[in-house]
Amino acid sequence: MTLFQLIGGFVRQHWRPYLLSALMLAGIASLNVLIPRKVGAMVDGLVAAKLTGPALWWQLASIVAMGGLIYLFRVGWRLQLFSASYQLGVQLRSRFYQRLAMQGPGFFQKSRTGDLMALATNDVDAVEMALGEGLLAGFDGLLTLLLVLAMMSLGVDWRLTLVALLPFPLMGMAYKYISTKVHLASRDALARFSDLNDHVQETLSGVRTVRALGLERRTAAEFAGLTERAAQASLNAQRWEAAFEPVVGVAMTTAVVLTLAVGGYFVWHGSLTIGKLTSFSMYLGLLVWPMFASGWVISLIERGRAAWERIQPILNEPLSIDDHGTLAPVVPGVLAMQAVQFSYPGQQGHAVSGVSLTVAPGQTLGIVGPTGAGKSTLVRLLLRQYAPQSGRLHWNGHALEDYQLEALHQAMAWVPQESFLFSASVADNIALGKPGASRQEIESVARLASVHDDILRLPKGYDTPVGERGVTLSGGQRQRVAIARALLADAPLLLLDDALSAVDTETETRILGNLREARRGRTVIIISHRLSAVMDADQILVLREGQITEAGQHEALVALDGWYASQWRYQQLEASLDAL
Repeated sequence: MTLFQLIGGFVRQHWRPYLLSALMLAGIASLNVLIPRKVGAMVDGLVAAKLTGPALWWQLASIVAMGGLIYLFRVGWRLQLFSASYQLGVQLRSRFYQRLAMQGPGFFQKSRTGDLMALATNDVDAVEMALGEGLLAGFDGLLTLLLVLAMMSLGVDWRLTLVALLPFPLMGMAYKYISTKVHLASRDALARFSDLNDHVQETLSGVRTVRALGLERRTAAEFAGLTERAAQASLNAQRWEAAFEPVVGVAMTTAVVLTLAVGGYFVWHGSLTIGKLTSFSMYLGLLVWPMFASGWVISLIERGRAAWERIQPILNEPLSIDDHGTLAPVVPGVLAMQAVQFSYPGQQGHAVSGVSLTVAPGQTLGIVGPTGAGKSTLVRLLLRQYAPQSGRLHWNGHALEDYQLEALHQAMAWVPQESFLFSASVADNIALGKPGASRQEIESVARLASVHDDILRLPKGYDTPVGERGVTLSGGQRQRVAIARALLADAPLLLLDDALSAVDTETETRILGNLREARRGRTVIIISHRLSAVMDADQILVLREGQITEAGQHEALVALDGWYASQWRYQQLEASLDAL
């Protein structure tokens, strides 16, 4: 879809305000071209001494009244126009956000956050301006041009009109060249702004790391360089946009000179009156707005085109995971994987290879293994953040892709290692999955997650704002708040992806004990590097290089004397040394 197709579809959808704006602009243009005609007639009347007394005052009053109507129409069309054009910005941003919200991690791995933010703000504004100011200014300028030319040629003198139009073909050629430069410069300016936006977003997100490594001067220098490049790109675009005005000035000056020379010759020979030459000069002055409007409209359209060329690929980007399921809600049952194999895009080797497992409702499954063994990948496959290249995943006898993605996610409570908290209060963050939860319910799950006492020590207790990304809380507190949030959601499947890595072993033991008492038949999958976190699981899997190498309960795996047994002995020794 091109920018013009987008604009055309939107105008058809919101035709009423655009029609009203067009009618008011037509009224403005008509009044504008009538005023010079009346002035010319008044001049001829005054020269002939036929317009005096009350008649002169009535003519002057009519011109003032026409000016008042022009003012009211100008206010009216702007109110109608912008009430409609702003809706395009709302629709585009809504579509953009919804598309991003439906994309999986694969999309965001190749997209920069700052760039996406720039697209949703700066680029959408450019498209909105093209639809609003650009469309109506173009209509106003074109209508005024046609009416003025009609009055110049039919109402005054067609020969003089042809003479006045001689410079304009050259102006059109200059416009074509400048518009191409404006498009390229605008696209570069938008891209440089995205680079700047992305750097600011990354720096602010990692400000603790920047300070810890003493990189303040380096990041400031990088920011200054990006700012300079963005400023130069914007200045370059403005320079080319400013080139329209001198072209108009040269064309209009040439037209005025030609008009006065030829018109004076006609007056000298009696084929044209002074009043008509005055009207023609005023009409020529009215051509200034259409000429300036054309340059302005071209710059707005080219900037909008450049922005739309950046926005459209995101809107058309295929979803990383298709959501064509029809089943909802999810009925809990046996969770099974059958010979699942998966590789991340662009990576050699399999992250998961030939994994098969079965988890009965209400059971707890522990998954352990060395770093990079594919443990978190299994969770991402269950969440349908990625789709396996081969094998099947089933829940209650139905393939996961048969479920609606939203219903599937509502049936799973996921707590990742890096827990994300929003800039809200502690209570609001816990109640995120259940907005109508009472304070009693919130405090109950906080106790199960062993974070209730920590929350009470905060300045405002549960009403304490946690700051952006939960910056005011420690890593362990953030993890426990996220666990409380997952427990409050009361989903049939609880996924803990190394969600206890930032808490001490005593707190971990207390949380796991609370989970055993409170899981109420829900299925739990625990991924952990600490074997103590999974020792009471109904089934434990050991993953190495994406494959299941050991499986069984804790005692059986210790007796097997494999990787699990060696890690168990090592961690027990480490715990005993820490206790000394």
